[in-house]
Amino acid sequence: MYKKEVNERSPLRVFERSIHGGLGKGNVGVVMSRAGVGKTAFLVDIALDDLMRDRRVLHINIDDPVDKVRGFYDEIFNDLAETEKFADRDRVHLGVERHRLIQTFARESFSMDKVKQGIAMAREHMSFDPDVIILDGYPSFSAATEAQVREIKELATAIDCELWVAARARRDDQRNAEGVPEKVARFGPLLSVIVELESEADHVRLNLLKDHENTHCADVFLELDPKTLLLRWR
Repeated sequence: MYKKEVNERSPLRVFERSIHGGLGKGNVGVVMSRAGVGKTAFLVDIALDDLMRDRRVLHINIDDPVDKVRGFYDEIFNDLAETEKFADRDRVHLGVERHRLIQTFARESFSMDKVKQGIAMAREHMSFDPDVIILDGYPSFSAATEAQVREIKELATAIDCELWVAARARRDDQRNAEGVPEKVARFGPLLSVIVELESEADHVRLNLLKDHENTHCADVFLELDPKTLLLRWR
């Protein structure tokens, strides 16, 4: 199967329709789950789908080295290539590498100023303007301030890109009427899409908790396969 066919039949087309066309440029999306359920896998699935559509992705990770992040991409890409029986596997993988930039930071030295400096350097020296930013490991919503989350939103707006972050959910979280933990819900005006991953017996269910300004969130008939870490229909 060729890349175009894989893109057209991807479960992420269902997800895009569920959120009325996608996250959208200038917007911030959040994926939540308990520890170890699949937040990073979901973010990499999003990123790979964009990369295979020749969109440029900047993946920023806190704490993990570049090789580990790249290895996670390769693992999920290889599972996807095997599942879909890519006819042009090597060429697609080369395209993924060319359109992706990974930056990693130690938590104690991380700052949004460093992110902005990295983006400016990538523009100047690599002609790399991201269409999508994955920010994995920041902020910590339980301790985040409005200024920190607003800065993330302002970055997405300034660069005119889609920006995804992760949040850890806990069983004892206080939640609002829509089921969003209060530690995330308090930043609602700055967040456009909120998705929660819920672990079940043999899969991870995808629940849509916020869809832009729509008052009703559609049921998303997708799940994350815990073995391949790929999204699939349910």
